[in-house]
Amino acid sequence: MSKGAKFAYRPIGLVAGVLAGAVSGAVFKQVWKRVSGEDDAPDALQSEYPMWEIVLSAALQGAIFAATKAAIDRAGAQTFTKLTGAWPGD
Repeated sequence: MSKGAKFAYRPIGLVAGVLAGAVSGAVFKQVWKRVSGEDDAPDALQSEYPMWEIVLSAALQGAIFAATKAAIDRAGAQTFTKLTGAWPGD
């Protein structure tokens, strides 16, 4: 892919990253509410939660973020390819 196309994809990639963060945060909040029955996930420094719950929360949040980011990045790349004919990762 040309340098111009890579440069053109940068703003799309940045917007996709921000969108992935927002979407994954909302998805995690809903999943955690259903799994635990609580509105907010525990923070690592909250002593009233056991270690396993802190680690489970962090692992679940990380997995949801990674999957959401991959899906949004892929959709952005496919849209970019449809518009320009160039795949942004090549």
